[in-house]
Amino acid sequence: MTHSQMHILLAGFLVADIVAADLERVAEPGELVLAPRGIRLSVGGHPANIAVDLVKLGLPPESITVVSTVGRDIFGEFIVRTLRSYGINLMVEVAGDSTNKNVILVVRGEDRRFHVELSSSTLMRASHVMGALERVNPDIFYIATGIIGEVDERLEDVLKRAKSLGSLTFVDTVKPVGKSWDFLRRALRHVDVFHCNSLEAVEIAGVDDLESAVDCLAASGVKLLFVTLGEGGAIARSRRYRVRQRAFRVEVVDPTGAGDAFCAGVILRLAEAYGERLRSVNVGEIPLAELCEILAFAQAVGASACTAPGTTAGVSRELVEELLRSQASAVMRAQEVVELG
Repeated sequence: MTHSQMHILLAGFLVADIVAADLERVAEPGELVLAPRGIRLSVGGHPANIAVDLVKLGLPPESITVVSTVGRDIFGEFIVRTLRSYGINLMVEVAGDSTNKNVILVVRGEDRRFHVELSSSTLMRASHVMGALERVNPDIFYIATGIIGEVDERLEDVLKRAKSLGSLTFVDTVKPVGKSWDFLRRALRHVDVFHCNSLEAVEIAGVDDLESAVDCLAASGVKLLFVTLGEGGAIARSRRYRVRQRAFRVEVVDPTGAGDAFCAGVILRLAEAYGERLRSVNVGEIPLAELCEILAFAQAVGASACTAPGTTAGVSRELVEELLRSQASAVMRAQEVVELG
């Protein structure tokens, strides 16, 4: 199977990101602080970021479809126009008068500060996502959960539909708003690949430490788990191995979108490694060497996203390959591997 024959369906929330990066500090009340890198409007939301990253990494845009919902406003129009400019297929409904927005402040050397309006994503319909599954019949079905209304509550049904079509299921999440993690816990047994950060892992598992959380999520049915740790690197956990790698080192301008870039790296590496065999591969049983390479590649893509303001501007195949050439050997020599019983 070539890249052009691969079909990837990316579902979830879309966001208009308004980003001020590399700030000296956050303004005090009544104070004016200049944004040295400007204030940028960009497309955000996991499926959009991953779609753009995949195109920038070399995947043909015609192989990628984004299914989501936007509002009836200039921000929704901007998101649709921008994604279409990359040649990405869209199955985007318009619902309500307002699109999700996120005002992101990034102080130099500090983590991001998010100020979010939730609107259009809460109006997403499960039938819209299931219709997209039937129409696209994807090799990989990725869905970002937590703030997508009815789709969250019917996540188990959506994943069952994807599995019935033979799709590899890849679930990502943000902390849910107005509900518990139960919708996700119920669905984990239908998940092939799951990504979250360390805080989310502990909350979802309902335990106090990360190692227990990783084991708990794997025991819930997830075949291949990735937990990103920010500056601490990342963990991969299959049925047979647990691997922890340190982070790749880059000059961090804006870490927004790094997790999505990481997921794009996982998707691309799986597609490149397995091609037409992907639908039949048990990702929980992949060999150790391949698992380590997937983790390192995904980390390099995530690191590249941190080198420029916004979610996708820093990502390029050239930078990723340079990071791998210069750092992958050291990262993999220092990795911790545990063989599981």
